[in-house]
Amino acid sequence: MFRRISNFSTYSNLTVVLLWVVVALLVFYIKHSNTEVKVFEPFSILGLEPGVSDSEIKKAYRKLSILYHPDKNPDPEAHKYFVDYISKAYQALTDPVSRENFEKYGHPDGRQGLKMGIALPQFLLNIDGASGGILLLGIVGVCIILPLTIAVVYLSRSSKYTGNYVMHHTMYAYYHLMKPSLAPSKVMEVFIRAAEYMEIPVRRTDEESLQKIFVLVRSELNLDLRNIKQEQAKFWKQHPALVKSELLMQAHLTRETTAFTPSLECDLRKMLALAPRLLEELIKMAIIPRTQQGHGWLRPAIGVIELSQSIIQAVPLSSRKATGASSEGYGPFLQLPHFSESIVKKIARKKVRSFQDLREMKSQVRTDLLTQAAGFSNDEARDVEIVLEMMPSISLDITCETEGEEGIQEGDIVTMQAWINLHRWNGATRAFPHAPYFPFEKEENFWLLLADSSSNEVWVSQKINFMDDATAIITASKAIQELKEGSGASPKEINAAVKEALDRVKAGSRLVMSKFQAPSEGTYNLTSYCLCDSWIGCDAKSNIRLKVLKRSRAGTRNFAAADELPSLDVGAEEEDEEGEDEYDDDYESEYSEDDEDGANNGNKDAKHPTANGSARGSDSNSDGSESDKH
Repeated sequence: MFRRISNFSTYSNLTVVLLWVVVALLVFYIKHSNTEVKVFEPFSILGLEPGVSDSEIKKAYRKLSILYHPDKNPDPEAHKYFVDYISKAYQALTDPVSRENFEKYGHPDGRQGLKMGIALPQFLLNIDGASGGILLLGIVGVCIILPLTIAVVYLSRSSKYTGNYVMHHTMYAYYHLMKPSLAPSKVMEVFIRAAEYMEIPVRRTDEESLQKIFVLVRSELNLDLRNIKQEQAKFWKQHPALVKSELLMQAHLTRETTAFTPSLECDLRKMLALAPRLLEELIKMAIIPRTQQGHGWLRPAIGVIELSQSIIQAVPLSSRKATGASSEGYGPFLQLPHFSESIVKKIARKKVRSFQDLREMKSQVRTDLLTQAAGFSNDEARDVEIVLEMMPSISLDITCETEGEEGIQEGDIVTMQAWINLHRWNGATRAFPHAPYFPFEKEENFWLLLADSSSNEVWVSQKINFMDDATAIITASKAIQELKEGSGASPKEINAAVKEALDRVKAGSRLVMSKFQAPSEGTYNLTSYCLCDSWIGCDAKSNIRLKVLKRSRAGTRNFAAADELPSLDVGAEEEDEEGEDEYDDDYESEYSEDDEDGANNGNKDAKHPTANGSARGSDSNSDGSESDKH
């Protein structure tokens, strides 16, 4: 009984009950205070029928005068009735002017002006002369105090949020909790510390369900199995809102929602509704300038985007661990309908080692594989084909150069021009991702990162969206025009370049232009990433060899001397050493192996013979031979 009462006696329920009581009182008051508006009828006042003669009107008036005239009847009410009704009725029927007014306006005195007033109860106006003070209090309360109260409440709430509708406390927490070597699975612990999630109520009735959810998702919580009891006790000692948020999100990733109560389902929907913009802000906190050169951090940025992919597709983070011959795990397969871990093991026996292997098969071969090896029906195999046709394929075409100059020298302002080309098997450019476990529509967003993986630094970052063609056309035409005008091209060349750019945008490409200052002399093996925040296994990557020469040109370029420019590796390596243990007993990103190779192989010239500052690349999960040719 106490639980039922406590569940009912919430602020919202009590407010609803109070409002219904107010409505009932208002209905009762209106019902008993309702009065009819009396219409001025001179014939009925004089007790006559319409159309009588003037003599009969005078006769009736004399009879009523004997009864109500002040000389005959001293009662004040009789005097008032005689003046306001009997005299007016007689005038309306005998005086030509009054009769004309009555016929036109319905009253012998002519047009009656519209009267406005405040509908106040009578007791407010008849309290022994105190009605003036009550009216003053009412005016002050309604016209001054109430608007000020609403304004204060609105401003106090709106001041909590940034322009992207994320709370300031969340931004503060994300900024200070972000680390340069934050492991992908550790990103979840930072993500759930959003102030928005801390405000989700923790009810006493949730305890039993959360215990059941904990048992189902315990393997995803990064608990040390060697001290499992201590780890469990430590987990439950956290703030209740943190415990609840992590359990609900892990249950969503593992698709274990059978133990959810209706209230927990509502709470999870709130969390998922907030997740896209919180993850976007978390990405920005990773790539925000942190080093002296104004570079962000690569590893946490990739970890946040991978978490976003997992949340949209409801794929557990543990499923993305490298298993056997596959470096990406079985996680990408789970975004396809009817797939499970057991299905992935069945098709792996048929030499399908990676998700890209499945995508590159011919349609008929893939259908035969799913129907024979996985036991799918023809309809289920067709469902898989439909989703594969929706998945994007990304290719990159990037150049880095100094406008109007040959080669790149230290201190130059380098212009990066990147074309991101999107292709789907169904021919569409704009599409929402297939995400049956995510209850809201989510646009595909791509993040372009130009980074030095050896120093864990992001040099350039840009968010890309393929949903708005009009904005992309305007942006591309303006950028190409400014670039060509700066290089001294003729109007004809400018128009041709703009037309070519517009054709590429309409065909499903997006242009990204950015500038950065060339570092000190040396050869930098950079990597460009184009990462999708909604699909797993649809990312693209390419390598760029950027050779920076010693300063020899004279000019007015804004640059620092080579001996004043700090090395790109200083600071980042120290931060990596501090956060090295964060990778212990943790799955690595699908990019980790390549990044380590880049760090260990300082000279990539023999392996990647690319031109200085230019590269092309396609999906990072595809065969690397095509990328190496460029």
